[in-house]
Amino acid sequence: MRTNSGPAEDLLIELDRDAGVPLHRQIEASIRAGIRAGRLRAGASLPPTRTLATGLGVSRGVIVEAYQQLVAEGYLASRSGGYTQVAASMPPADAGAGSAASTAQPAARSVGFRVDFGYGRTDVSQFPRTAWLRSVRTVLTTTPNDRFAYLDGRGVPELHGALCDYLNRVRGTLAVPGNMVICNGYGQGIALLIQVLARRGARRIALEDPSSDDDARVLAGAAGLDVVGIPVGPDGIQVDALHRADADAVVLTPSHQWPTGGVLSAAARAEVIRWAKRRGAIVIEDDYDAEYRYDRSPVGAMQGLAPDHVVYCGTASKTLAPGLRLGWLVLPAHLVTDVSTAKLLADRGSSVIDQLTFADFLARGEFDRHLRRMRPVYRRRRDALLDALRTHLPELEPAGIAAGQHVVAWLPPDLDEAAVVAAAARHGLGIQGVGPFRIAGAGPGGLIFGYAILSERAIAEGVALLATAIREVRGS
Repeated sequence: MRTNSGPAEDLLIELDRDAGVPLHRQIEASIRAGIRAGRLRAGASLPPTRTLATGLGVSRGVIVEAYQQLVAEGYLASRSGGYTQVAASMPPADAGAGSAASTAQPAARSVGFRVDFGYGRTDVSQFPRTAWLRSVRTVLTTTPNDRFAYLDGRGVPELHGALCDYLNRVRGTLAVPGNMVICNGYGQGIALLIQVLARRGARRIALEDPSSDDDARVLAGAAGLDVVGIPVGPDGIQVDALHRADADAVVLTPSHQWPTGGVLSAAARAEVIRWAKRRGAIVIEDDYDAEYRYDRSPVGAMQGLAPDHVVYCGTASKTLAPGLRLGWLVLPAHLVTDVSTAKLLADRGSSVIDQLTFADFLARGEFDRHLRRMRPVYRRRRDALLDALRTHLPELEPAGIAAGQHVVAWLPPDLDEAAVVAAAARHGLGIQGVGPFRIAGAGPGGLIFGYAILSERAIAEGVALLATAIREVRGS
């Protein structure tokens, strides 16, 4: 048996890689046990996900999943500035039901939960293996030998061209192959951008509030940048607040704000572009799930409005599988050299075979076919969620329903978000609140329903469990 003891900073976690138990479950169990035993005190800060991943020799995604699960259970809390801390109060002993004993046998992601509405997950069981294999075979039999040597930090030309054709056709970008850098997913892409912007003298970065509590928020702080939150309304960020932020860059999800689902209006997009031009600032456009739209026409990318001021960030994580680690940046010309150099220094470049395979997959039209097949699948699951909410919890207000793989439902004023999340966990339901993702810490209570990997039956069961939990909260 091989074990890995990784004292990352002051957090001791032991991993048994031969136990047959997912690593993220072992990490969850270890942290949970430490909190229960008092080794990790309320308010104690945990290492950043990237730092802990390096210390334990695992991917950062493993740490992110473990932290997110413990936040959902109430053991951890995300704080302003991107820090994860031990929650001020510990959940009841049965919440999460996953003490150290949970590592004794293999377990699915829903250990402790009958239904888990965890967000950010793609149904990887639908990965188009046959079509992907066809492209792999094509690459291995037809690619010239020199393509398998070291390349520059931008990636392979074949993928640059295929992606530009796709993005310009489907997302309305003005991408040119020479301005593209291939990276290992959005996480690396935003890390490279922040690194380059900090070296160029940037001092402050603006983020949507609420927004994801990893990646940009954590990386900006680590790079010494000030982070300022820009409030989000039903239609995306409040642009007047951006004007007051004195920021050198802003990270946006304009086509489907994460997590609220708002779409930035045409007038607001134009005003953001005017702001960027006046300040010489950069707009970083995270187009994380724009391919999945159900009830409205597609919304074009902002990059097409101002390619000299907008960095377009795309990824295959939500469309194909996060395990591919395929992402891309479409950059203003003046950033290409610095970002590609940073990429080269980081890892000598992404996998050539994977890049060439994706290029062939795109050129054959397989990517379009896969998306056409998956849109109705996710739409049916979304519809099942909305139907269940109307039936069991009509007082909740769904938002951002026209696209993506998650829905936010706003709670009525009499319901406390944290209390609902904790009660849901006691009833076997995993769900996350909006609160942990706020930078300023204020705003209405809401719940994030990730539905991408759940069956319609499981979705209905989960909402029924939530209704029971809410009745308990109101009766207490």
